[in-house]
Amino acid sequence: MSTATHARNGTDGSARPGRRRVPLPSSRPRSLVPMAAHGLIWGGAAGVLALWWADTEAVVGAAGWLTDAGRITGLLAGYACAVLVALMARVPLLDHSIGSDRLARWHAMGGRYTISLVVAHVVLIIWGYSLTTHTGVVEQTTTFVLDYPDMLKATAAFLLLLGTAFVSARAARRRLRYETWHYLHFATYLAVFLAFFHQLSNGADFVGNEAAQLAWYGLYLGVAALIIWYRFLAPVRYNLRHRLRVAEVVPEAPGVVSVHLAGERLGELGALPGQFFRWRFLAPGLWASANPYSLSAPPRDGLLRITVKDSGDHSGALARLRPGTRVWAEGPYGAFTGARRRSPKVLLLAGGVGITPLRALFETLPGEVTLIHRARRAEDLALRGELDAIAAARGATVHYFLSESAGRAAGQDAFEPLTADGLSRLVPGLAAHEVYLCGPRGMTDAAKRALAEAGVPRHHIHHESFEF
Repeated sequence: MSTATHARNGTDGSARPGRRRVPLPSSRPRSLVPMAAHGLIWGGAAGVLALWWADTEAVVGAAGWLTDAGRITGLLAGYACAVLVALMARVPLLDHSIGSDRLARWHAMGGRYTISLVVAHVVLIIWGYSLTTHTGVVEQTTTFVLDYPDMLKATAAFLLLLGTAFVSARAARRRLRYETWHYLHFATYLAVFLAFFHQLSNGADFVGNEAAQLAWYGLYLGVAALIIWYRFLAPVRYNLRHRLRVAEVVPEAPGVVSVHLAGERLGELGALPGQFFRWRFLAPGLWASANPYSLSAPPRDGLLRITVKDSGDHSGALARLRPGTRVWAEGPYGAFTGARRRSPKVLLLAGGVGITPLRALFETLPGEVTLIHRARRAEDLALRGELDAIAAARGATVHYFLSESAGRAAGQDAFEPLTADGLSRLVPGLAAHEVYLCGPRGMTDAAKRALAEAGVPRHHIHHESFEF
């Protein structure tokens, strides 16, 4: 069945061709990787606390309590810095099991805890030592910075971390281009590198404790190895092997184009519908930026395709790409794939250009699939012709909703799909569906609330975020 429905005018044109049965794969057990990752992170934190406990005989007086609290927060902050960097190392096992956007949320949440620990460490250590030495806070701070080994580096690291935290705040991110935010975020690596040395030079738990020092070196060198391999060396290897280039640029809608990319041995990439790559187009004005765009069609015949809306300098310039332009790609990334599906019934819910990963899933997911595509205007329904053809070929259901309309048809009620009642009427048995959700933040937030109210379990709602 293919249905065209408009949110504001209530018109509804429907056709019901016979359904073609699509075989279902066997059910898959829920991935243990997220639980194992959580266990490893919290186990490491427990080990850090055990290091402090083993090295502490007694805590006496206010100065002792403040200083030891500073030691604990410092140890945890140092450990958290390593964890934060590891989460963004783009390790395939984590990325394909947990998902890039979920890892980014863990990273953002962990970043807030880390900054809090760093600030607490600085304040508590200075305060505790001031009480011990009977000096003022300013004098003690000056002594730390100028007289203690590696403390100038640590001070620079502290300022860099505060600056990174500032530009990572949501209010600041909204005012920054993605490329600017991305490069400013690299300051985190420098901050972690600078802070590392003062931990071993001044940390009471490391001075004279060779085993603790070796463990700390092992932690940081291990994380550094992950970054060097997965963020730098592996992409070089992949791109020299696959030699991607632009094959064709096709307009799809006003301000929306599809970029077709050709290369060598692309099947070896193992890219799945719903995943994305970070694309660096080696053309004037574009080569310095690697932006994430999802595949908008299943990989086939040595070709990949992305569909991009003009929403900034980088995306807008893609319409001017010439065939033959070399492309540097990193990926595939993300767990927004059919591997998450547990139910034979699936709802795909897209807002605007969020249709791109869902279009690939719409073609390939087995079972009973319903697609809802929400856009502002009819001309914004990019890839509509393809979606209708897929729906007709597999006997699936597709609905289109427009937020702008000239008015309501006589005798028709306006219908708002992003409510529990509206979605339940549109998708019978909604609570038994697996839901894949992709679109702008406001739309996805409203959809999550509606789906939860309609009884869809939280772990059945899979979200691909546009946020950076």
